[in-house]
Amino acid sequence: MIWIYIIAGVALYLKMLVFPNPTMELIDLSIVEVVVQDSGVPNTVSGIIFRNRLYDTIFEVVVFTLSIMGVRYLLADEQAVSTVKQFTDQPSIVLARLGATIAALISIELALRGHLSPGGGFAAGVAGGTAIGLVAITASSEWMEAIYKRWRAAIIEKVSVLIFIVLSVLALMGLELPPGEFGTLLSGGWMPFLNILVTIKVALGAWAAILMFIRYRGLL
Repeated sequence: MIWIYIIAGVALYLKMLVFPNPTMELIDLSIVEVVVQDSGVPNTVSGIIFRNRLYDTIFEVVVFTLSIMGVRYLLADEQAVSTVKQFTDQPSIVLARLGATIAALISIELALRGHLSPGGGFAAGVAGGTAIGLVAITASSEWMEAIYKRWRAAIIEKVSVLIFIVLSVLALMGLELPPGEFGTLLSGGWMPFLNILVTIKVALGAWAAILMFIRYRGLL
């Protein structure tokens, strides 16, 4: 069997030497400029994710939702741990809380301006989840769960997914908002709103997963 792998590797190497990579010939505009003109936002990554590849992005959000549901399903039948390991020394708590504040501010910035500068909903959601995780390793798990339930974070998470899907379907049907002035916050049609919805979904989903792992694994 190893000879098959060796022959396949040699064939692939010869292919790269003999056959050049195909290139696309563009007349005047580069791919980046085409995406910017088509989407109406400076951040071409957001333009691709929320416009050119919006159909794929819908299922990426759905897959993330299913993964959080999977965490809840797999851990639901396990016994909760009695001891949760957390930071107890004051310097570590102060540094973690400071890091959480910075991560939360970055999350808001990436969510609001993700279509104008590097960032976007997924990156903002990860930053928000990081902020929640840093608070979780310095605060009581009961307090974290109480806040999660008080603000009905689980319901907000599900509603954000439904609204995201509805807005995405409207965009795929060709029902666009006014493009707005290029380079401003309210530009790019649905993109600013899609960024915010993805941020809410990813951050709250990460919060749910963190609480589950704390309750049943006690790893923090």
